[in-house]
Amino acid sequence: MSSFRFLLRSTIFILLIHQNFSFPPKETLLLPLKKTLGHPPLSFSRNSKLSSSVVVATATATTNKLAFHHNVTLTVSLSVGSPPQNVTMVLDTGSELSWLHCKKTPNLNSIFTPQTSKSYKPLPCASPVCRTRTRDLPVPASCDPNNKLCHVAVSYADASSIEGNLAYENFVIGSSTRPAFLFGCMDSGFSSNSDEDSKTTGLMGMNRGSLSFVSQMGFPKFSYCISGFDSSGVLLLGDARFSWLKELNYTPLIQISDPLPYFDRVAYTVQLEGIKVGNKMLGLPKSAFLPDHTGAGQTMVDSGTQFTFLMGPVYTALRNEFLQQMRGVLRVYEDPNFVFQGAMDLCYRVRGSSQASFSNLPRVSLMFQGAEMSVSGERLLYRVPGMNEGSDSVYCFTFGNSDLLGIEAFVIGHHHQQNVWMEFDLVRSRVGFAEIKCDLAGQRLGMGL
Repeated sequence: MSSFRFLLRSTIFILLIHQNFSFPPKETLLLPLKKTLGHPPLSFSRNSKLSSSVVVATATATTNKLAFHHNVTLTVSLSVGSPPQNVTMVLDTGSELSWLHCKKTPNLNSIFTPQTSKSYKPLPCASPVCRTRTRDLPVPASCDPNNKLCHVAVSYADASSIEGNLAYENFVIGSSTRPAFLFGCMDSGFSSNSDEDSKTTGLMGMNRGSLSFVSQMGFPKFSYCISGFDSSGVLLLGDARFSWLKELNYTPLIQISDPLPYFDRVAYTVQLEGIKVGNKMLGLPKSAFLPDHTGAGQTMVDSGTQFTFLMGPVYTALRNEFLQQMRGVLRVYEDPNFVFQGAMDLCYRVRGSSQASFSNLPRVSLMFQGAEMSVSGERLLYRVPGMNEGSDSVYCFTFGNSDLLGIEAFVIGHHHQQNVWMEFDLVRSRVGFAEIKCDLAGQRLGMGL
């Protein structure tokens, strides 16, 4: 799956995150990352792909390294089953369930074939696990009447959906094998972008739910760094410290005790407190950034979404101030009927393919509780593929309006996480980040990126 597909949150969430984590002692897995080109559909939780090859390096202990590739989707490559089958999975911090395509169709280039794996074990719906481990999911599991197996279904806001049965299988990352990993073996569904989805085998859910990849693997934290230079990066599972990485700024994860209809309790939710354009703080009260009594308005850090989306009033204030400070810098693309990806309605004409003037763009700073993330230069504008106005290219502002997509949340996408070391600390419930050239970080880690 690809693009930013927002899981439908129509049900109340019952939180089942493991309180006692079982972490692999002194083990760190490092994966190389890469971008793949493609056109994302209008949805919410899939805009990143990581693909991986295995390398070995040294961190605080023995470190197995895998790399990743990205552009609209981040993908990771690993092996599943016995004998192992190579699969490529979309990395998504906005989803819980990891799943693989298990049925061959004409539009799929890669699937997992459970019939040839000796370690594949489907989960009967009579098993207590089918009920207790799936309560975090937007739609709890049911019983497949045809085979009496534990059945799961996932739906996305762009009308895409996929379903199948839960099963246990061996997942191999680097030199480590994780037996009895619980995942979805999917055999049917509908995709709004079959061309993009055909490039991967499935999805790796990385949120804080009990079924997520990182929870089942038992790592205390994970980090990634996405290069804006050569479409490469690195994903690190576990704890590691590097002398060349400057101190990270941390913001706490927001947790609530009572379930609310529009609040995703297993997402990486942080508190956005304000936004600056240049040196000017937007004149908005802090309440504009807070979730309301239904949970709508939470701020999520999502590797599965390409761009950043803001709730309507905040987006409008940012758009107006950016437009004001951009006067005389670039020429606005005047077409009231054009909205890029359904939510980005501020675009500019750029002469030829030159981006020299991007250094003059006003910096946009996202102010979080205890930390700040700055977006500058070419990360502020994105070239619309194949669209030109005479000799000019069309570039759009990389912040969009959540309201136009029906998303009741602020979403920090991976485009604005480029050249930022992102750390997700599950033990201390916080997210940390520090600016760094991610291509150089990959080289220091021996990735050859």
